[in-house]
Amino acid sequence: MKILVINCGSSSLKYQLIDMSDESVMAKGLVERIGIEGSVLTHRPEGMDKVVIESPMNDHKDAIKLVLDALVDEKHGVIKDMSEISAVGHRVVHGGEKYSESVLINDDVMKTLEECTHLAPLHNPPNLIGINACKALMPDTPMVAVFDTAFHQTMPKHAYMYALPYELYEKYGIRRYGFHGTSHRYVSLIASEMLGKDISECRIITCHLGNGASLAAVNKGKSVDTSMGFTPLEGLVMGTRCGDIDPAIVTFLQKEEGMDSEEVNNIMNKKSGVLGLSGVSSDFRDIEGAAENGNERAKLALDAFHYRVRKYIGAYAAAMGGVDAVVFTAGLGENSPKTRLEVCKGLEFLGIEIDEAKNNVRGKKVDVSTENARVKVFVIPTNEELMIARDTMEIVSR
Repeated sequence: MKILVINCGSSSLKYQLIDMSDESVMAKGLVERIGIEGSVLTHRPEGMDKVVIESPMNDHKDAIKLVLDALVDEKHGVIKDMSEISAVGHRVVHGGEKYSESVLINDDVMKTLEECTHLAPLHNPPNLIGINACKALMPDTPMVAVFDTAFHQTMPKHAYMYALPYELYEKYGIRRYGFHGTSHRYVSLIASEMLGKDISECRIITCHLGNGASLAAVNKGKSVDTSMGFTPLEGLVMGTRCGDIDPAIVTFLQKEEGMDSEEVNNIMNKKSGVLGLSGVSSDFRDIEGAAENGNERAKLALDAFHYRVRKYIGAYAAAMGGVDAVVFTAGLGENSPKTRLEVCKGLEFLGIEIDEAKNNVRGKKVDVSTENARVKVFVIPTNEELMIARDTMEIVSR
């Protein structure tokens, strides 16, 4: 069975075609600047040179057609015709409270996703556009929605509720939802294998660290808490997001600076985080370089980020009554030995100890804890596309 995985953004589209017989990637690629001048597809067929195709794309339907044409092209294609694609798995950011697992897409599912757009106004609309575009071009191919929020639907009510008037939850669904769920689920499963235990026996803290970042407490295979909340703004200091702040800062800025809600929202989401603290960049590589050259604000930004991650690890160890493994994943977690080392400093009391020689690694699955550490520290490259493909295959095979 061959599964096409689609991840649509507002003006971009990532894809992978995966042969599920051995879970190998046959081709992957990225479409950029959809609906904008200079639209381009970068197609990477396995075992061949990448192909860059510049072509006008008015919408996501045009983009997906270009992707499908590339997959069956005589020169750089990897399948003979469209009938080889058994199903399509779509990444969908928000499934609300209704979906705690991936689902086969039908009219009822589409209606529910449309109803969830107010919860993820930047992400769900392009996800829906991508699904509709695929349905138009592949009307007889089954499609599955895999939600970023679904994994966290196992959180207990006391963990996901905010202490606001209860009727606001009933009216608007204001609660913690959490995101990056597909990544947290994937790496926690791999971590249990590395521990040599069934996932039902493990307490794992997963650290998905990148420009957007979140932690999850995974107890017996279920998410029991996560750092992102009603939106991806809550939790850690991130690339441009502020993470946890006193909510009264919002009304203070509105009063003192004369800002409206959109202006404050823009500051918190796009001008804060390590960018706002450092004044250098939202890219941690740039900030690390500036800190090494003596930039004090860059050092402050890194210290604040490491501290917030460390604090959440301690909190989640308490929430689960202990921890068996801490996992670092995503762009920063997988590729920054310094980040992992700094985050874990001071956590020796929990049994977390990093071997600096083992930790000098990027992008590989490895145990970087010391021989005598009571808690394992793993680096595990995430693979959300494979998780989406696995869910898709399971659902269409029922």
